[in-house]
Amino acid sequence: MALRNMRIWRYIDEVARVGSVRQAASRLNVTPSALLRRIQDVEYDLNAAVFERHASGVQLTAAGEVLIHWIRRQNADLRRVYSQIEELSGLQLGEIRIACSQAVARSFIIKEILEFQKLHPKVRFHITVSDHHKALQSLIAYESDVVLIFRPSLAAEFQTILSVGQGLVAIMAADHPLAAQETLRLRDCSLYDVALPDRSFGGREIIEDRLASSSAKFNVVLETNSFDMLADYVMSNHAITFQIDIGALGWRGDPRFAVRPLHPADNPYGPLVLGQLKGRTLPLAAAKFAEQLSRRLEDLRTLPMREDAPAA
Repeated sequence: MALRNMRIWRYIDEVARVGSVRQAASRLNVTPSALLRRIQDVEYDLNAAVFERHASGVQLTAAGEVLIHWIRRQNADLRRVYSQIEELSGLQLGEIRIACSQAVARSFIIKEILEFQKLHPKVRFHITVSDHHKALQSLIAYESDVVLIFRPSLAAEFQTILSVGQGLVAIMAADHPLAAQETLRLRDCSLYDVALPDRSFGGREIIEDRLASSSAKFNVVLETNSFDMLADYVMSNHAITFQIDIGALGWRGDPRFAVRPLHPADNPYGPLVLGQLKGRTLPLAAAKFAEQLSRRLEDLRTLPMREDAPAA
């Protein structure tokens, strides 16, 4: 396929993403009529409708689903070709697409991006913060090169690059009564109000699993998909929230907060997984960044404390 013909594939991909010819045309800076004609040309060549029109926009037909998967695979392959060409003169350009858990977005990923761009300043990053289910979907749709997610669901399309253990920690205001303890049990935390991430997050799933077999019950006074909001809330009162260890890196250095690990007796551990689409050869820039992440994650692996450590 000639490279000049990739434009129409981009057009179709954009329409599929937004579900509207008019909105896609605005984003692509073309007229809706021109965009519609290009789609109709493709439908004529395929002898099949790509989109089904309805009152609120358009959606892919079965034939369109087949075509869009091919388009996204072609785009991913083309980016890999560009990457290999760039390799001939060193890694000068490129784009890295990452889907990651909110827990690692601020405290970990940003720092790693800055380190990478010191050596490769012209490489661009596209970061999508999402839960583990959507992150896996983005791999399958070729919207992400790699993902870094906590407790991913098992999927045949997923290939693990590296998995490191992460423990849960409790986060509270520095003057909280429990801040004096080195480790905490979930039953200790149940004596205070609790603010939790919503149920789409892997850390929340661990807490729910542990509480199901425990006599401890939480009084959940706030539930949100924003970790920043959780931090702001517990800083202002005696409530407690929870985070995986790597997600608490920024808060550990903030004197307003106390970060305390949960005791191994509560089994507060889960895998933080760096992965990619199985069978896909990553573009050079993404492959090099994945190598950098792997080295750093090995240093941040959370190991269970000794079984003879004193219980809180």
